[in-house]
Amino acid sequence: MNFKTRRIFPAILNNLQSMKTIYYTLKPFIPRQLQIAIRRRYVNYKKSVVSDIWPIDYKASKPPSNWSGWPEQKQFAMILMHDVDTAKGHAKCCQLMDLEKRLGFRSSFNFVPERYNVSPDLRHELTKNGFEVGVHGLNHDGRLFSSKRIFETRAPLINNYLKEWDSVGFSSPSMHHNLDWMTLLNIEYAMSTFDTDPFEPQPEGVSTIFPFLVNNDPHQKSYIELPYTLPQDFTLFILMKGKNIEIWKKKLDWIAEKGGMALLNTHPDYMTCGREKLALEEYPGKYYEEFLNYIKEKYEDRYWHALPRDITRYWKDTIVENRFKEK
Repeated sequence: MNFKTRRIFPAILNNLQSMKTIYYTLKPFIPRQLQIAIRRRYVNYKKSVVSDIWPIDYKASKPPSNWSGWPEQKQFAMILMHDVDTAKGHAKCCQLMDLEKRLGFRSSFNFVPERYNVSPDLRHELTKNGFEVGVHGLNHDGRLFSSKRIFETRAPLINNYLKEWDSVGFSSPSMHHNLDWMTLLNIEYAMSTFDTDPFEPQPEGVSTIFPFLVNNDPHQKSYIELPYTLPQDFTLFILMKGKNIEIWKKKLDWIAEKGGMALLNTHPDYMTCGREKLALEEYPGKYYEEFLNYIKEKYEDRYWHALPRDITRYWKDTIVENRFKEK
């Protein structure tokens, strides 16, 4: 970031934070098409001042101090996750599951418990086929982290769904988060942050392409945070109107070179899943299929593809426990 950009960037962020507050207050009254138009203008404006940290933040490649590598000396780790925001996305999950099975992948599907009907049969079908199920907020209304009182009221409800669904992971809607508050959840891991994504409502990234522990006290509740490290599909294809997967490929190649964790979070809600004609908030599902084939063909036998819970347990066993022993 050059000197001029460093001087103006804080002021821009402050203005954008004020705009975000206004936007979320008025959002229920704004037609969806206008919401998308507003967000597109916001993204295009901000893109011009963050090119040195997006899509790659080069400071994010440093591994933890006691890092010894991924299992079987694999070059990097690969996680696939899906936030299912709406009933429309819920209806596409089986198609997405079948695609990944055909190509030899497995993923986690994160559902919103109180926004639409989450089918127990679908959850069973996913887990039976080697996929994972997680909880994606509570009702996706943008208010979960608006105050500690609201979060403390909703946390027991989220914990009930985690228990009912036999889930150990939490995915935060719109990447809103308060890492300390989230220790109230009965989880092994969360995905609520990113290495770099200045277009999110909370734009500050964690500047790492590796998992990390939240709460270093071994006598208190903690969890592993899995930041997503590849740009989300909604940002690339709906807001930026991208027409190819070059940014995904570029970022994956960099993560592979640095030996980090490539975590891609996509949404079946916005994929066409076989149809050619695009609705307002859709992109061709072939982009996702193309990316999976790119991983397979370029990095065959060089990456550890695992479910988020397995990455979490490996990280806890090899990094966290050793760190506590050293202390």
